[in-house]
Amino acid sequence: MIQYRTLSEEEITRELFGHFIRRQVVTKCRRRENGEWVIKDDPFVDNWNEKDYQILISCLRNTIRTGGFVYAAFHEDMLKGFVSVEPGLFGGEHRYLDLSSIHVSEDMRGTGIGKVLFLAAKDWAKEKGAGKLYISAHSAVESQAFYSRMGCVEARLYHAGHVEAEPYDCQLECVL
Repeated sequence: MIQYRTLSEEEITRELFGHFIRRQVVTKCRRRENGEWVIKDDPFVDNWNEKDYQILISCLRNTIRTGGFVYAAFHEDMLKGFVSVEPGLFGGEHRYLDLSSIHVSEDMRGTGIGKVLFLAAKDWAKEKGAGKLYISAHSAVESQAFYSRMGCVEARLYHAGHVEAEPYDCQLECVL
């Protein structure tokens, strides 16, 4: 049985991720070329190293400290998924809140955890007055298929910081 709950800043330690498997084998990615979306072969394995975990921990703690949302899924008391939403509205009339991360452990993908986490993020963002979630999303076709199922479409307004940080990400939005 999967249990879901909001995380506290103190809980977010390296040990929390001890049974979390970030690994994602990517073969095809969605890319924008000449104004059109295309699927390109781009094989690689996405995985976090120790430095990536330390950055993630720092970012998630900061999200909580600044009033954002970090919500997690546990199976047998082990972290198997999490989502985070930053607290600051941006984008003028679009009233975006940034869904800064959503990840499901490789061993639990396809079980519905991602959907529950995404819906919780939508509910939280709506309660905070947002009109849309903004997602700078991994371009892997599997990731893009998930976001499409969740109702995400190309963002009307691109967040320059996200585009600069991750130029191959797909900039998406989801109306709340």
